[in-house]
Amino acid sequence: MPSPETSHMKKTFLSLSVVAALLLFTPAPRAHAVSKEIIQLQEQVQQLQDALQHLQDSQAASMAVIQHTLQVTSDNVNRLTDAMNGLQQQISSANQNNNSQVSGQLQSLNDSVDELKTRIDQVNKTLQSLQSQLQNVQAQPAGGQAAPCQPGQIGPNGQPVTCPPDNSQNPGGQATQQPQAPPADQLYQSAVTDYNGARYDLAAGEFGQLLQAYPQDNLAASAQFYLGEISFRKGDFPSAIKDYDAVLEQFPGSPKAPAAQLRKGEAELHVRQRDAAIRDFRSLIQRYPQTPEAEQARSHLNAMGVRITPSKPSAYN
Repeated sequence: MPSPETSHMKKTFLSLSVVAALLLFTPAPRAHAVSKEIIQLQEQVQQLQDALQHLQDSQAASMAVIQHTLQVTSDNVNRLTDAMNGLQQQISSANQNNNSQVSGQLQSLNDSVDELKTRIDQVNKTLQSLQSQLQNVQAQPAGGQAAPCQPGQIGPNGQPVTCPPDNSQNPGGQATQQPQAPPADQLYQSAVTDYNGARYDLAAGEFGQLLQAYPQDNLAASAQFYLGEISFRKGDFPSAIKDYDAVLEQFPGSPKAPAAQLRKGEAELHVRQRDAAIRDFRSLIQRYPQTPEAEQARSHLNAMGVRITPSKPSAYN
């Protein structure tokens, strides 16, 4: 018969064996839960990547459609401009009377074309902004925060990336500077629209705001020219002459310079400054001989019975 100590040892060994077997064959619940969470995170990351790829594909397709439409519109505007130039030459050669009226009608057509071109430029800038945003999205790491945008950063297509405004020093997002003027092209488009709608005072304010905020912008010369046009249409010919002079003095290389000199000469005729008008028409023909405005200046001089070029002084005088 075994001793009490031996029986106790057998019972203890048996208990330990049962506990070991339970530990060996029972799965670890925490490890299983962690593995399930990892699988769920992986699925969510994959879903996000799929959604991002779908967004990129949709934006790329939309931009392709916009670019095609924009190109077609630009081609139509170019054809319209060519047709207008041909019309100007035909009218200048066929009609030597009522030149002021014809010039005003042609200028109205030019105004409409300017408005179309401005809208196309605005769509171009919007498209470039969308492309920059798409580049920023594509540049983001697959599973995390976007890399910080640096000024002058070049995107995947070799174009500069537009960085969003930095509010890190202004957590509340409140403006720390005075309100700025709208973009130059937006101001210009609004002003031309008001001008074509005969809202001259409103248009003059917008053109003046553009000149004050963006004096070196490419649209500044056109804004100055339209200030002269507004004065001309309102019958304030002395102010119109000053505005056209500002175009010729401050923006001599602008495409609006020939039209400014032509309209200046016409304004001078209205205030009976005949000699000054003759000088401006002759100067226009000499400086811009191949332009439609030069053809109209020739028609003006012919209608006035004046030589295109001044006669040379006689050797006996």
